[in-house]
Formats: sequence, C-alpha cells, structure tokens
Amino acid sequence: MNFVAMDFETASAKRYSACSLALTIVRNNQVADEFYSLIKPDTEFNWRNVQIHGIHEADVADAPTFPQIWQVINPLFQTNQLIVAHNAPFDNGILKSCLEHYDLQRTHYLTLDTVRSSRKFFPEFENHKLDTVCNHLGIELNHHHNALDDSLACANILLYEANNFGAEQLKPFVRMIN
Repeated sequence: MNFVAMDFETASAKRYSACSLALTIVRNNQVADEFYSLIKPDTEFNWRNVQIHGIHEADVADAPTFPQIWQVINPLFQTNQLIVAHNAPFDNGILKSCLEHYDLQRTHYLTLDTVRSSRKFFPEFENHKLDTVCNHLGIELNHHHNALDDSLACANILLYEANNFGAEQLKPFVRMIN
C-alpha cells in the first residue's frame, strides 16, 4: 500500500487555525518518510486547544504560515493519492478551510477515515478514539495530540487493517475529496 497519513492540530475552533501538521508517507507498506511543521496561524490561540496539544502562541512565533507549508506539501495531494486520517472529516476540513482562507487552489485527492474502518473491523472496542484503537492493536502512541505521533499511529492502524483483512476490504472506505 502507498498512502499519506495526515494529522492537524488547531489553535482555536476556527477551522483555518492549523498550528501544526504532520504527514507520514507510506510506500510499499513501509513508512518511507515523515513531514512535521509548526504553523503560524492567522488567529489567536484558545486555551482549550493549548490544553489538548500543548502548543502555545510563542511556540509558533517564527513558524512558517500555511501558504508557505502548502508550497512544500502540495505535490502530495494529487487526484490518485490516498490521504488517510483518524477522523478524516476533521483533518480534511482543516485542510479545506486553510486553502479557502488563504485563497489557495482547492485540491482533489482520495481519502480514507481510520475511525470508520476501525468501527467496521473492531466493533467490540469500547470506542474508536485514536489512543483506544492503538492500545487494543498494540500500536505505539507516545504523545497523543502530537501531530507526528498521531499521523504515524494512523498509518500503522491502516497497515494493520490491510495486513489482517486485506487491501480489498479497505476499498469501500475510500472517498474522493473535491
């Protein structure tokens, strides 16, 4: 399998307030590369968000803006590329809102939500939060709500599902983002 696992953290409830982004790139069923960056959002930080991820306004003072990051990562978001996230509607929504907020061209790509796939394959789990699924599957998740650790955990969930149920069983979960 080839795919990119994506995870955003946000500064506030505003969908365009991305303050960190991580991508875990999987090629031939192996983690081949990782990308992580803090992002200086165009909004103030909310204490609730800081409490969740621990990223403060001072931490991103010298960080690149989303448009600067997009120049680097945009080539990964192609029509035939699978982008995976745990609770994909959230992460895809953040990406879409950032693109709209900064007046950047929308992109089309394939997406898969590992929350949905884990509900199907593991209905017996008490819930399907990232840390719960990782705990049940024996997947390492050291710093939950660190975007890089979360994207790596998401990638490992999909690899686990592909190895145990087959890539064919994952196809019904793939959607196109327009």
